[in-house]
Amino acid sequence: MDQTANQAFELGTPAIVCRWRLCASTLPLENRLLRALGKRKIHNEPVSRKLLAWAKQHLEWTLCSGSSEYPDGTLMVVIDEDGQAIMSVGPYVALESNSLSALIDRARLSYVEAQKTCVAPETLWVVKNEVLYAGVEPGRFISGVSLLVADLARTLGIPVVYDPDVVEKLAHKQMAFDQVFLCSDEHGVVAADGYNTGMAQKFVSSYHTLFEKQRKKMQTR
Repeated sequence: MDQTANQAFELGTPAIVCRWRLCASTLPLENRLLRALGKRKIHNEPVSRKLLAWAKQHLEWTLCSGSSEYPDGTLMVVIDEDGQAIMSVGPYVALESNSLSALIDRARLSYVEAQKTCVAPETLWVVKNEVLYAGVEPGRFISGVSLLVADLARTLGIPVVYDPDVVEKLAHKQMAFDQVFLCSDEHGVVAADGYNTGMAQKFVSSYHTLFEKQRKKMQTR
């Protein structure tokens, strides 16, 4: 899983880096992740359909064998400024801290990335009075795991408000809240320490349940 074409090439300056969590050598959120990849941009131009087709083909043909060493690892997709791409699989490394401040810092970095690529790989979500507030600009496409949470919220009838100032409001203690969690394409749904009850815990459990179902499915094959 290492190149976009039959011939070898040298990858240029990375423009997009995606880190996707695997489960039993599969990508449980494949469709959502590929949709989000298709909304990313390089120099204000969308990722090409050719590259998306290559990514899907690679996932179908080589993911199982390519992830044999790290079946529950992290799949990394790197696309350079010329639209060339590579895929590689490495070990999954858990977050060093789930503290609120650590999740805020990650969301800040991801927000900066979204200004260039149009999709943030990690987004902070806040629960307040049974309403979800996502730290995303209204109308901006969201990442694969955030799409999962948004879909679950819609199914459960939970209102969602998109507010790009959520992260800064939390950082400066300008927003009351009940729970906080991070949606990450690599780390899943991660509740902040001390704020991991109620609705936040429900979404964390839903994410893990999805992965456990996928693992059992693969074990029965």
